[in-house]
Amino acid sequence: MTTAAPQEDTDFQATLRKELATTLATFPRIRFGHLPTALEPMDRLSELLGGPRLWVKRDDCTGLSSGGNKTRKLEYLMADAQAKGADTIITQGATQSNHARQTAAASAKLGLDCHILLEDRTGSNDPAYILNGNVLLDRLHGASVSKRAGGADMNAEMETLAETLRAEGKSPYIIPGGGSNQIGALGYVNCVREMADQAAEIGLSIDALVHATGSSGTQAGLVTGLAALQSDVHLLGIGVRAPQEKQEQMVYDLACKTADHLGTGLEIARDQVRANCDYVGPGYGLPTEGMIEAVKLLARTEGLLFDPVYSGKGLDGLIDQIKKGYFAGLDNVVFLHTGGSAALFGYPETFELHGYS
Repeated sequence: MTTAAPQEDTDFQATLRKELATTLATFPRIRFGHLPTALEPMDRLSELLGGPRLWVKRDDCTGLSSGGNKTRKLEYLMADAQAKGADTIITQGATQSNHARQTAAASAKLGLDCHILLEDRTGSNDPAYILNGNVLLDRLHGASVSKRAGGADMNAEMETLAETLRAEGKSPYIIPGGGSNQIGALGYVNCVREMADQAAEIGLSIDALVHATGSSGTQAGLVTGLAALQSDVHLLGIGVRAPQEKQEQMVYDLACKTADHLGTGLEIARDQVRANCDYVGPGYGLPTEGMIEAVKLLARTEGLLFDPVYSGKGLDGLIDQIKKGYFAGLDNVVFLHTGGSAALFGYPETFELHGYS
């Protein structure tokens, strides 16, 4: 890969950041997150891998129900729900959905009813997987939780439930899976601005940004934010669900919608949307050896916890691509930690950590 040479922060770049902040301030937002999240080095991992210096953007520490990337999206989505007079939130996800957990928590904080529809994408009947981890937390936050078969039309399922609730006099607001629409993606447009401010403050030139990509909202927001700042940062999503062509098209389509939603005339270049989907393994939510090793490695070198579904597979991709020379010649690579460590408790057998030493 190639990238532009790192540049010092300029008045022009600072102006672009201020303009983006001003644009974002025009959209309704509820402050749930502990922001800005830290941007910190992972020097033990960097030394071990021998590639660029690695950094982590700690969006596992956003604060809402143990944190995670969905908090940023929910700041805008829940504000929109309130503006539209909603008293009930409906959303959907896979069984161990981080998005569901954070949506349930945000609903509780605002005093809204919450209905979670969970799609069985793995076929697992392990009690730990279907009752522990994020599922336990969904219920602890007071959400109703119901199951749907794998392959169900989850958007139709949510609309059917919404019609039932409307007939009962409720005012439901539907949030798509992952919070991934042009409203939710604003959270990661804002994340780009936040991270650019942090880098400028410490004199850090970020060459590349890597993250796990699934429902597309996080990456679409990042693509849009980087375009708004006219940034040369190389963005790479590590897919956890769909084949590359489908993943990239979903991200591009949503990034275009997000740019239109900003209303600044911004255009998105298709070649700025990149996804490597070689690390999905047997399927969404299904463990891979690379993920297991990556999660163990980060726990034992940096004291960081990553999840088996998203960030763990993203890490596997980052580590493997460093070994393959993808980032050769770059100095600083940031991994966006999307959170989700609560899901570890839904996979107790995966890591084979039993008994006492």
